[in-house]
Amino acid sequence: MAIESVMHENRVFNPPKTLSENAYVKNLEEYQQLCDAAEADYEGYWGNLAKNLIEWKKPFTKILNEDDAPFYKWFDDGELNVSYNCIDRHLPNKKDKVAIIFESDDGQTTEVTYQELYEKVCQFANGLKTLNLNLGDRVIIYLPMGIEAVVAMQACARIGLTHSVVFGGFSAKSIQERVIDAGAKLIITADYQNRGGKELPLKTAVDDAILLGGCDSVEKVIVLNRTGKEAALKENEIDWHELCKNQKEECEPVWVNAEHPLFLLYTSGSTGKPKGVQHSSGGYLLHAINTTKWTFDLKDDDIFWCTADVGWITGHTYVAYGPLALGGTQIIFEGVPTFPNAGRFWEIVQKYKATIFYTAPTAIRALIKASESDEAVHPKSFNLSSLRILGTVGEPINPEAWMWYYENVGSSKCPIADTFWQTETGGHVITPLPGSTPLVPGSCTLPFPGIAIDVVDETGQNLEWGQGGLLVIKKPWPSMIRTIWGDPERFKNSYFPNELGGKLYLAGDGAVRDAESGYFTIMGRIDDVLNVSGHRLGTMEIESALVANDLVAEAAVVGRPHDVKGESIIAFVVLKSDRPNPEKATEIVNELRAWVGNEIGPIAKPDEIRFGDNLPKTRSGKIMRRLLRSIAKDEEITADISTLENPAILDQLKQKV
Repeated sequence: MAIESVMHENRVFNPPKTLSENAYVKNLEEYQQLCDAAEADYEGYWGNLAKNLIEWKKPFTKILNEDDAPFYKWFDDGELNVSYNCIDRHLPNKKDKVAIIFESDDGQTTEVTYQELYEKVCQFANGLKTLNLNLGDRVIIYLPMGIEAVVAMQACARIGLTHSVVFGGFSAKSIQERVIDAGAKLIITADYQNRGGKELPLKTAVDDAILLGGCDSVEKVIVLNRTGKEAALKENEIDWHELCKNQKEECEPVWVNAEHPLFLLYTSGSTGKPKGVQHSSGGYLLHAINTTKWTFDLKDDDIFWCTADVGWITGHTYVAYGPLALGGTQIIFEGVPTFPNAGRFWEIVQKYKATIFYTAPTAIRALIKASESDEAVHPKSFNLSSLRILGTVGEPINPEAWMWYYENVGSSKCPIADTFWQTETGGHVITPLPGSTPLVPGSCTLPFPGIAIDVVDETGQNLEWGQGGLLVIKKPWPSMIRTIWGDPERFKNSYFPNELGGKLYLAGDGAVRDAESGYFTIMGRIDDVLNVSGHRLGTMEIESALVANDLVAEAAVVGRPHDVKGESIIAFVVLKSDRPNPEKATEIVNELRAWVGNEIGPIAKPDEIRFGDNLPKTRSGKIMRRLLRSIAKDEEITADISTLENPAILDQLKQKV
């Protein structure tokens, strides 16, 4: 792969080997050897990894079962326990090693060793065993980010319950929908969570969800009291601490089939109710371990910090399961990056000497804006010398934010793992391997070894490198979604559509591979790839152009139907300065349109630009693009906006220049 020859030399980044040499995949040659091994013996490749990385109670003899494609099964005559693999197997040598360093919103630190985590999980699991729950029963977890959330997930896995974590910012209606769809028998929640210096109620949302009706499957609600205030519990409610009191600190794990559903995680579809993405135990755990190992080069002395909440897939794979299965030490943080100031992330890295830092581009862009107006919260005001690997997740990162991250957080020494994956994939499917893969800002680079991912046209035919098309995965892989809970037809239609032959997994994203290196660049969701006068334009490309302008802190682009051009381009922009008055706004709009015209071409100029103090984001920092599409079309917003950090932003963005 002649990567250096096709990328301009000042856009290819190879951090010093002393800092970033990968212990597992040392260079591109070793990467290619892994890919070749998977190509030569696909099943044998994954089978060897599964034998080496997982401890099995009953070893598997079958690797891939394609009898009921696309409902593929992996290792389906083997038996294991995920909690055992994450905790028990480390106790002989690492029982006193710190598993989790937890920092609360108010800055208090709690550490738990692997032995202490084992005891907490076993006590809670033993408590759950008293509640008339059976193998495979579904449990809704609606907890703050913290040690107890991990304990609850691990305890469910330990006794064969299928958990479904709901992010603590979701509304009562969202909880109700998930309870009904999953048929959950138990809800685990807390009285409050703390974020940004505020106590935010959780238990009341559960109460309201049940009052909405339809939650008849729920038999018990476990409540974690975090405030210490006495609270009256209803007849079917149990105090977490009372449940665990006097329970044994050992709990024999329940050994389950590799295909046993470990969890359901709900994602919003483009239409209809949320989809319950179902993941298996064996295949999911394998990829959680392997990607944590290779992508983050996780070593025994690392301090790993993934900032994602366990309410999302990133918090499942790279908080609750992957790092623990490798016996790592990780940081878990309850709060937000801007409280009590926008230096909080950097303060935590400095305080605990984090070596690996994994966060979202949205957070990075917000911190760029904050650091430009306040030197005290700039990363360079902190000692971040412990860092050796950086990562991004959740959305493509624009090159300008990538460069700022690389230079200011990583001091131009730390490789950035720009990871592409989805709730449905279970773990990384495209990513650089630090110390092995030359880095290019804005590109997630190459497929993870063993993942057969490529770009095809609308009929499923291969496209030449350099042509944009649909991102697909051509072969089943162990950590893939097994089905949509209770809706197998929706699963087939969504992910294995007949239009592509029924055998290709459709990721739902547009992508292009560099014509010579084969590096991937994600163009955005398929419905975020605009067709303007016959030209296919990625919204991400236009957003990156806007953010490259010195005036712009953040931008989001959507399409609006246009009678002549097919679609017109609508941009929502947050400036580094205050929101402009009407006269100044017109001047800035003209400047930004000209700028985009120069950066990409006249066809990419936004037809309309609107300004806000921020973009509509959930409390986890995800931009709610469907709301922006509604605003662009002047539609009335009827969707649930209870998860928005600041709903008032919507009124600002409705104002046209």
